[in-house]
Amino acid sequence: MLNVALPSIRADLGMSTGELQWVMSAYVLGYGGFMLLGGRAADLFGRRQMFVFWLVVFLLFSGLGGFATQGWMLIVARFVTGVAAAFMTPAGLSIITTSFAEGPQRNRALLIYSGTAAGGFSIGLVAGGLLTSAGWRWVFFAPVVLSALILVAALAVVPKSPRPERTGEGFDILGGLTVTGAIVLIVLGVERAAHATLVQTLATVGGGLLLMAAFVVIERRSAAPLVRLGILRNGALLRANLSGLLFAGGFFGFQFIVVLYLQELRGWSTLETSFAMIVIGIDAILSPLLTPKLVERFGNARVIFGGLVLASAAYALFLPVGSDWTYLAMLPSLVLLGLAFALSYGPLTIAATEGVDEEEQGLAGGLLYTSFQFGSALGLSAVTAVNIAATDAGSASGQLDGYRAALVVPFAAAAIAAVIGAFGLRSGSTAVGGSGDDDTDAPGAVTRIPTPTSARTKNNTDVPVAR
Repeated sequence: MLNVALPSIRADLGMSTGELQWVMSAYVLGYGGFMLLGGRAADLFGRRQMFVFWLVVFLLFSGLGGFATQGWMLIVARFVTGVAAAFMTPAGLSIITTSFAEGPQRNRALLIYSGTAAGGFSIGLVAGGLLTSAGWRWVFFAPVVLSALILVAALAVVPKSPRPERTGEGFDILGGLTVTGAIVLIVLGVERAAHATLVQTLATVGGGLLLMAAFVVIERRSAAPLVRLGILRNGALLRANLSGLLFAGGFFGFQFIVVLYLQELRGWSTLETSFAMIVIGIDAILSPLLTPKLVERFGNARVIFGGLVLASAAYALFLPVGSDWTYLAMLPSLVLLGLAFALSYGPLTIAATEGVDEEEQGLAGGLLYTSFQFGSALGLSAVTAVNIAATDAGSASGQLDGYRAALVVPFAAAAIAAVIGAFGLRSGSTAVGGSGDDDTDAPGAVTRIPTPTSARTKNNTDVPVAR
């Protein structure tokens, strides 16, 4: 709902393009930065408990965002709702993955889940346009009502589960704070690249990379790591996370620029913008109906690769956008992007959680959604930086040049994701759940078999077993 309300928020609160981007980025930073902590919390403290508690926090701060009178107040409220979502989302996903046995049944459940998410996107676009017509603050108040309904449903429907036995395991707060700091600094460095010196940019990004390196050291030495590094030996999981990061970055960056193009250059209303972009929500229908059949026939790896290629094509078609393009000229890109989402999102979720032990499903979900949200924050920051650097504010043609330059970012992200996805094709897997994991499918290869926690090595990696 918020995407189409951004220009109205800018006008009311007097925010610059850089500040406006942080209304989106603050949420995805809180979301992506605390997602790993949220996933681990779900595994340690109970999935239902985490989902319900943080849903209440989400509800409260979404409402507070609607009362913001200055940009910084809105950004803070968005950050806290993002943190709440970071604890809710992996808990919700792991409720699904632990309720269905791995295989066709779980795959179908996850594809229905992704179709529901797509339906939310479509409804949100229209609802956002309608609510913004009445006042942008309603975009924050409406989720309060919806969250309250979800809370009642969760208490009534989601089954209670016993609190997991922690057997002395700690909660890796230091690891969580380190990786969050790393993500914040890296995104901040990218966002400020257009209006900061090279030294400042390198120092900010370098600080983020140092914190990321420190995070790895902390995880290797921790007795109860936030991320057991051995889980990254799963080739399909690693590809899914990298592809998800790039796909989300391209998708959110493209969406941000297109909304500004339609409303600020073309003068379209919020409602016109909503209905123009709703076609992307075609995946709400395709994800539960078409995608399961494609996964059954061709396997996850091929379906994901096809989606990433379609995303690249969608962005490429929009690159030469003109100041007087008709909606029909934009439509092929929007349709292809909806198809790309249908083919990529659900299968990426399957690939990222397949073959993972039940006690680490929260972690696997946290890794995937960290990748999605980190990618979103990077994509938004990158398109904003390029847009600001390439825009001549004194003319409409200069504004259009800025949009065209920024649109190269999502195209490049999707193209790189497609290259990464292509590595998953080597196994030739066609079965449901075929992950294309090159650690396990190559003849005569060393297979890494998940082992009980007690049998894992000191540096948190799995013991290799010759096949």
